[in-house]
Amino acid sequence: MLKIIADNKIPFLKGALENFAEVQYLPGAIINNEVLLDADALITRTRTKCNQNTLENTKVKLITSATIGYDHIDTKWCENNGIDWTNAPGCNSESVKQYVAAVLALLVKEKGWQLEGRTIAVVGVGNVGSKVSAMARALGMIVYEVDPPRAREESDMHFYELDEVVGKADVITFHTPLIRDGEDKTFHLCDSDLLSKMKTNAVVINSSRGEVVDGTALKAALMNKKIEAAVLDVWESEPKIDAELLDLVWIATPHIAGYSQDGKAKGTQMSVQAISRYFNLGIDNWQASNIPQPKHPVIAIDGTNKTFELILAEAILHTYPLKSDDADLRSDIERFEYLRGAYPVRREFAAYDVEISGGSIDAKNKLEKIGFRSVKI
Repeated sequence: MLKIIADNKIPFLKGALENFAEVQYLPGAIINNEVLLDADALITRTRTKCNQNTLENTKVKLITSATIGYDHIDTKWCENNGIDWTNAPGCNSESVKQYVAAVLALLVKEKGWQLEGRTIAVVGVGNVGSKVSAMARALGMIVYEVDPPRAREESDMHFYELDEVVGKADVITFHTPLIRDGEDKTFHLCDSDLLSKMKTNAVVINSSRGEVVDGTALKAALMNKKIEAAVLDVWESEPKIDAELLDLVWIATPHIAGYSQDGKAKGTQMSVQAISRYFNLGIDNWQASNIPQPKHPVIAIDGTNKTFELILAEAILHTYPLKSDDADLRSDIERFEYLRGAYPVRREFAAYDVEISGGSIDAKNKLEKIGFRSVKI
């Protein structure tokens, strides 16, 4: 019988594979070489480093990561040692889009921004970045897409150079993988030089990987008022994050941008299906079930005397009150991992219906474009 080791924080997984394998659930941080010696497969998140130290002399044939990122996997070592691996590209793309939308909603609500006509640079236009771009366009923003690898490969598409647009953008949002060297290096992509070229009213958002932003350089830029604000969901050296930097950023969250129930379910689904295909288990179409419903799936908004942007902001923040995650982290930064593991139910836009009294057709159209299930005025 197959033996599978699984991170015990992966939701909706229990019961999916027990008819086919012995499944042992363990905290990701304690999954080590000894635990994996007689395991055939590993289902993991980013907290387990899948490298030579963890995998050498084990029976592991397949690693499936229920996450979009895979920099926790030493892919070269695995490939050289006969271990296949998969990740879950795009599983949390709608969730991260919702996170960025909530930031934009707070810019409207708390900072008095009008989004229409504002500029946003989307750095990294893959599964996540492309949805952020589409959402920003639907909100009336001018979008600069930056993606050097795609620019080289897709001559029919227009991409911008980062240096070309960084001084024009009101918002710069990062959605790149972590690449430590080479032509497309993203390690400290947002460094002191890049920050110095930004507008003084610019807002930086990083929900990709912590090391994409140089934390020391960002601290200096914020202290010296070189940019207006920063929003960090990911941090260098997490879960041990920089308390001084946290005090300086506008919004701080504990690496949960992609943590909607929908995104988690998709990641688990992709892992189970990969296990099934690899070991011929016959459940290639398995899907997660029992995804919790939102407490208030119908959003009733009085749109009288409100701009369409205020209506949008109210609807977006109903689905995701981002500031509550910020407050939880600021209350005790030592709870970083706990907050991730005990993250409350968050559903994406498609789980909600919006009813607007006194609203405009413009608000209806924009809410539908960004993904709400139905909108009535």
